Amino acid sequence: MKNPEQDGIFIRETIGGVETPAAVARPVRTKKSKVVSTFKSDPYIWGIYLMLLLISVIELYSASASEVVGSNVYAPLIRHGMFLGIGFAILYIIQRTHYGYIARLSVLIGVLSWLALAYSTFFGVEINGAQRAFMIGPFTVQPPEIVKLTVIVWLAAVLAKSQMSHDVKTWGIVYSAVIVAAFGGLLALNGLTNTALVMLVSLSMFLICGIPMKKICIVMAVYAALFGVFYVGSKVINTTTEFDKVGTEQTDEIANSSIGGEHSLGSETQINRVIRFLEGVHPDDDLNDLNRQVIMAKLAQARGGVYGKGLGNSRESVRLPLAFSDYIYSIVIEESGLIGGIFLMVLYLLLLARAGYVAYHVKRALPAFLILGCAILIVFQALVHMAIVTGLFPVSGQPLPLISKGGTSVLVMSAAIGIMLSVSRHAARKDEGRSDNDRNEAKQLGDDMGAINAAADN
Repeated sequence: MKNPEQDGIFIRETIGGVETPAAVARPVRTKKSKVVSTFKSDPYIWGIYLMLLLISVIELYSASASEVVGSNVYAPLIRHGMFLGIGFAILYIIQRTHYGYIARLSVLIGVLSWLALAYSTFFGVEINGAQRAFMIGPFTVQPPEIVKLTVIVWLAAVLAKSQMSHDVKTWGIVYSAVIVAAFGGLLALNGLTNTALVMLVSLSMFLICGIPMKKICIVMAVYAALFGVFYVGSKVINTTTEFDKVGTEQTDEIANSSIGGEHSLGSETQINRVIRFLEGVHPDDDLNDLNRQVIMAKLAQARGGVYGKGLGNSRESVRLPLAFSDYIYSIVIEESGLIGGIFLMVLYLLLLARAGYVAYHVKRALPAFLILGCAILIVFQALVHMAIVTGLFPVSGQPLPLISKGGTSVLVMSAAIGIMLSVSRHAARKDEGRSDNDRNEAKQLGDDMGAINAAADN
């Protein structure tokens, strides 16, 4: 009798002569030791992703009215569609790749991302008054967007390797804190929003992996001390740029506030922005370049009301600077109203809820950390964008994931969704028992990253 493992046969169980569904079929190794996954990518995550793409195409077309040049009214949409297409290709490739391979490359990807961030910080081109990008041909690469996902993957690998029962080994905590501090220090030179976002996501991952609150507080105290030293040092060495000389020229103040760019810690821009946020805007204020973004965003939301003015009927997109990126949520509300704004927010929250469901049911810690980390990043960034647009946070540039215009952001967020789908496709479930899929995952992750998921072990 032929050995099915040698012939690469895929065995399916039958009950009463009826073949079981593909989702529970048992995989068998082929000659090349390739194992077919017993699961398909999570359909709910796919559905949310496709819905976000649809919203992105519709809303960006409306929000890009100020970018239309000449007779080609579809130029902004075509460019954005190109990045969405590339992002979809990246997502599709990643979701078919075992997440273990991605985790194994976390150190290499992390080092390269840190070097790219350092280069863009000190030698990159200025975008909205901040040095945080560099050019590759006609394309602009923004390493801060890449770094957000890089930190998550690296932290997930480290925390999985150092995982204990409801705790993490001391070396894993120290290693993780060094990673966050190394990236956070460079991010802070470009602005505090991305730094705070990385800190919040890392803190969330610390809580998820079971680090006691006492140790987390120690880590946060160290972060605060480093931030203080860094801030004082930046004042001493005077790392400000021409854009940071607030008050010397009116044009500098306009560039800093109206566009929403962020600058080095040696600047007074952050302080001025917070002061303007606390002062707020009032109906009798004169419209100027210092408050244009905030006032126009509020007008768009007020005009939308509860039900909105209808898709494609935005009026403020022509007058609102960066309506297609940093303030696109205001256009969403103008066209679809409060109902549309809440629907979009719920859509992001459903993504986090689904990630939590999958994370609870996977058998090992690494896939749980990866899928939750990616979901938290996407949802936190979306909520920060919404908070800025609605006036809950000070003005600061932060794209709405997968919807705002921005090539690097779209590609990175597509990769994050791809990692989530990879986990849902390849991770063994706790109710499988000692299945072939479980044995394959154990071999793929090895002893160093094969720690059991504490939630699934309950």
